[in-house]
Amino acid sequence: MHIEFRHLRTIKAIHDEGGLARAADRLNITQSALSHQVKGLEEQAGVELFVRRSKPLKLSAAGQRLLRAAERILPEVAALEAEFAGLQSGKSGRLHIAIECHACFEWLFPVLEKFRHAWPDVDVDIRPGLAFGALPALMREEVDLVVSSDPEDLADVDFTPLFDYEPVFVAASRHPLAQKPFIEAEDFRDQTLITYPVDRARLDVFSQLLTPAKVEPAAIRQVELTAVILLLVASMRGVAVLPDWVVRDVRLQSDYVTRPLTRGGLTRRLYAATRSAETTAPFMAHLLRLAKTEPVKLQRQFHGGDAAPG
Repeated sequence: MHIEFRHLRTIKAIHDEGGLARAADRLNITQSALSHQVKGLEEQAGVELFVRRSKPLKLSAAGQRLLRAAERILPEVAALEAEFAGLQSGKSGRLHIAIECHACFEWLFPVLEKFRHAWPDVDVDIRPGLAFGALPALMREEVDLVVSSDPEDLADVDFTPLFDYEPVFVAASRHPLAQKPFIEAEDFRDQTLITYPVDRARLDVFSQLLTPAKVEPAAIRQVELTAVILLLVASMRGVAVLPDWVVRDVRLQSDYVTRPLTRGGLTRRLYAATRSAETTAPFMAHLLRLAKTEPVKLQRQFHGGDAAPG
């Protein structure tokens, strides 16, 4: 027995309308074509689907079973068609994000909060567990966007610049290094450096300062949460280097000092890596715009009203 979607639509239309004429009008076919379709379906099933002498036309027991199938299947098909139409129009889709920057949660959540109001039909997820294989996961289509500070030359992948930021030294206000106008690599040799639990190659303090200078801190302590890092710093348990958007409130608290790294300070840039075919998709383009503007609002709080470079 070969049942098509049109058969399910036919059985439901006849049941709903109570007769062939009105059902044919609803389905936009002739009554003759509808009768022929019903006859062919009954021949396939080997049973009558309607009680012929009833008015209005009623379904037989076999017809009722087919109707229940139609009422279950047709809404699922309609939902699937709507979903595909949304994908074609760019109104819906999937946005799974991998983050190579541990501190990026501080600005990404406000971005996603605005995004979800504008694109409620887009499936958004964050995959921090892909921190060390994010770009390969992007190319395998396991994720759709990667936040990274290390652009690579990859085929069919775009790296869209988002914004520049400054890695900032943070210490307790009574720490000896608090007296210095800026911090150099050598200043870390006798310090406990508190960092996020990620590979040091992905930490700005190492990649941009300590590793090139061949300086190793006295100790390294890894902490998951920014709030705990700041608590330990205030308690003189160590020092930290955090992005300027993370320490926007710290600079106003008497327990802490923030200082630039090196005399001229360091500047880094964050990028959004996306598959080239999807970079200009409407919802992706909107997210990229938000990701360029929202973090700058946080940076202005740190810089006292001046926008960050970029």
